[in-house]
Amino acid sequence: MPGTTSRQDIELIIEPVGGGGGPAAPPAGGDDSGGNGGKPRRRGQPSPNRYYTGIAVGIVSILMFFMALASAFLVRKSSSTNWVAVRIPPLLWLNTLILLASSGTIELARKRLANQNLAAFKKYWSLSTILGIMFLAGQFVVWRQLEAQGIYLASNPASSFFYIFTGAHALHLLGGVVALLYVATRNFDKAKVSRSVAAEVTSYYWHFLDALWIFLLLLLYVGR
Repeated sequence: MPGTTSRQDIELIIEPVGGGGGPAAPPAGGDDSGGNGGKPRRRGQPSPNRYYTGIAVGIVSILMFFMALASAFLVRKSSSTNWVAVRIPPLLWLNTLILLASSGTIELARKRLANQNLAAFKKYWSLSTILGIMFLAGQFVVWRQLEAQGIYLASNPASSFFYIFTGAHALHLLGGVVALLYVATRNFDKAKVSRSVAAEVTSYYWHFLDALWIFLLLLLYVGR
């Protein structure tokens, strides 16, 4: 009968393609893993790439700022008639060793975190924070030593650049110490970023400031 044939045709059309009546396979890329090594990301948690991009932009901005200062330093030194070189205080070399040590302990902390050893991570991470604070305290002592010698910000162009370089770097390093404290004390169970991502991004910033300090110290030493 015509009606019966029509109903059979309709049933054939709406039958599942797989033939087994099971649910269709999900579309590619829709597993909500977020590219996080297969580990599901909580709903509403942003991609880690945004944090890596943010720190990269921040590092480039800081680098451009200090390169501009370095260029001004070299131009001013070459054209100055009242340039009086600042003798590098010995404590500055000790401060440098402290900062280098802090980068080493940060890497030790990250390795412990990768091995799921949270207690060891916190120990080395806290040590890095203490070393960073020690560096800042050492820089303050250096400034006081220079003041005791009668060397101030406005004494001459060389002393001005010395205070500007060391002061600007210390200010950015203070931001790094705040980031270290954030990672050490933050409860990441409900955070939008994982502890491993936060530690990695913070370590990038810290290592950059470490390398930047070596550059500035060499510039001040060689450019005397």
